[in-house]
Formats: sequence, structure tokens, C-alpha cells
Amino acid sequence: MIGKNNFLCYNHFMNKNVIICGDTVEELKKMPDESVDLIFADPPYWMRVEGKLQRVNGNDYDGCDDEWDNQFKTLEDYENFTYEWLKECKRVLKKDGSIWVIGGMQCIYTIGYIMQKLGYWFINDVIWFKKNPTPNFKGTRLNNAHETLIWAVKSKTASYHFNYKTAKELNLDTVSNEEFSKGTRKQMGSVWKMSLCQGEERIKDENGNKLHSTQKPEELLYRIIAISSQVGDLVLDPFGGTMTTGAMAKKLGRDYICIDNNKVYCNYGKERLKNIVPIINDVALATFDRKPPKVTFTEMIDAGYFEVGEKLYYNDKAYLFLTKEGKGQKKDGSITDIHSAIGQVKNNSETRLNGWDYWTVMRNGRFTPINDIRKKYLKEVKNYE
Repeated sequence: MIGKNNFLCYNHFMNKNVIICGDTVEELKKMPDESVDLIFADPPYWMRVEGKLQRVNGNDYDGCDDEWDNQFKTLEDYENFTYEWLKECKRVLKKDGSIWVIGGMQCIYTIGYIMQKLGYWFINDVIWFKKNPTPNFKGTRLNNAHETLIWAVKSKTASYHFNYKTAKELNLDTVSNEEFSKGTRKQMGSVWKMSLCQGEERIKDENGNKLHSTQKPEELLYRIIAISSQVGDLVLDPFGGTMTTGAMAKKLGRDYICIDNNKVYCNYGKERLKNIVPIINDVALATFDRKPPKVTFTEMIDAGYFEVGEKLYYNDKAYLFLTKEGKGQKKDGSITDIHSAIGQVKNNSETRLNGWDYWTVMRNGRFTPINDIRKKYLKEVKNYE
């Protein structure tokens, strides 16, 4: 166990944007406390594969029978291993950081149980529904068409990062392409529809065979990193494999550390990462989640964007007159604010609504949303778009 002084030294000089070839738990122990913003973990599933599985045409199916997935002899072995790496991940994760863990039916319940024992707080479980799942060749059970992800934080009080509106921009699971092109955006749900890793994205060895049995699709990691972190954050993958996490972190302008004990995976991963070019677009920057500067009616009146005495309309009917203090005066002379007033006008169960979304004023003979005028002010005066 390294001492406190060594921790401080390692913390000061901790390398980022690296692939570490070594034992996951031992390498995690070298990392300082609360140094990582986001963790994605794709641990061995312990599939417990026995014998050979053949396709309908008689060919052998090359599923996950790798040594790294079949290293465990008993459930207790797997539980101990899971406890150790999850304990270290919790230690290195920042107090407001997030961890995502993926697994199949063979392991996800064990992993989830141990996470709860360690005090992790669950935010969501997400189903990755595979658009092109591997068929069940024997026809003896349902086609296994999904994997499960657990999104968690260190404690119930963690102020974790979530780019909510960016998630809407990435949601094509419940919005058709046609709807999306016309501006429809919906909340991202907990069922994600994505294909298995395939085509040119699949990393091949020198013989043209797939390098890794369980390479995850880039789309999956892109989504997780985009909605759970910010540009410049440090993303850790303790089971790097083909280093898809590092690749997508780099693409989105995040730093990364990937760990794997397989030298072949590490070498291929390093070559893969060399060719990744960061694309710092609106998704990477979470531009959709930027909050506009706060502005008041008073300052917009002073700047000439609204006038004292101007009528505020809802459904083409005038209800309020704008005062110099930026309030709304009713016809009976009482003073209110635009948010409370719209709740009263709509007879809504909520006493306050966002008045910017409802009120209009008359401009050039047309009803113009006050929010459009506010956006104009933000752009022209505050230089915000």
C-alpha cells in the first residue's frame, strides 16, 4: 500500500490521456483519492461458457470464451474480484462524479448488489437494446437481445453532472428521424436502441479476426460521456479492452485513463487513439444545456426593448400592463409578476409557470412572444446566443 506522501506525489504528476497495461486493482490503488470525474466499467461478465456452440450452418460460434472472462472458479471468486475493483473505483471517483457499469444477466445482479453494499447510490438502470443481437442458435430460450447498465454516484447527496438537454439532442430512441428533423425533442429514456459493434468500427488483429469478443459500440460510449461529463473532465475505464472509452473521451474533448492487463489490447488501443481527432461540437460542449444570463424586464425597458404600459397578451387577449418596475398590472390595479399571473390566467394547478413561455406583446401588428424579444436582447446586448 503506498503512503500518503506518495499519493500526493502521484496526484501532482498523474499522467492523463494514457493507456496503462497492468492489473486493474493494483493500478487503481496507485491513483489518488477523488481524482476522476467519470468512470465507465465493462468488467468480465463471467459468462461461464462450456463446450462449443454451433451456428445453424454447422460453423462454430466464436462467442466470449476468453481466458480473462473464465478466470473465476466460484461465485465467491467473482464477488471478491468485483468488490475489490468497485471499492477502488469509489475511492478514486470525485464526490460528485458518476460511474457507469455494464453487464449481462450473468453478472449485473451481482455487481449491483455489491455496489449497494459499498454505498453507491443508483441514478438509473439502462437497457441497451441491441438492434442486431446474436441469434439463439439452439432455440432453447429467448433471444438475449439486451445488456444492462447501472448509472450510480458515490452517495445520495452527490451533485452529479447531467447534460439533460444534450441527452434530448442524442435521443433517437423515441423520436423518429422525420420528427427530429422538424424540431421534436423528447426526454432520453432508459431503453437505448443501438447495434452491436460491427463493420469498420470493429477492431481486427493481423489475421483479420476480431481483436476483442465484447467490443462496445462507439455510440454507446459517446452518449454516456456526452451526457455525464464536461469538456476537460477525466474519464477512467478500468477494463479498457479496445479502448473505446478512451477514443470517445478524446473525441469529445475529455481526458482519459484506460487500464487493461492484456498487452495486445493495449498496443492496439494506443494505435487506435493516435488516429482519434477531437470534435468539439455543440454536443461535446453541452451547448444545449447552457443557461442564459439572467435579465430583468427593468433592464430591457431601460434598453428600449419593452415599454412601460405595454400590454401583455395570452391567447390574443390582454391581461396585464407592464410597469416601470418590470411587473404586470392587472385591470383592477393590482400588481403581480408574469409567472404567477399566467398560472392564474390558465387556472393551472401550479400557482407559477414560466411566464416567458406564454406572454406576447403587439409588435408591428403581430403578437410577438416576449421570449423572442428576450433572446434578441441577449444576443444584441449580452452577446449570448
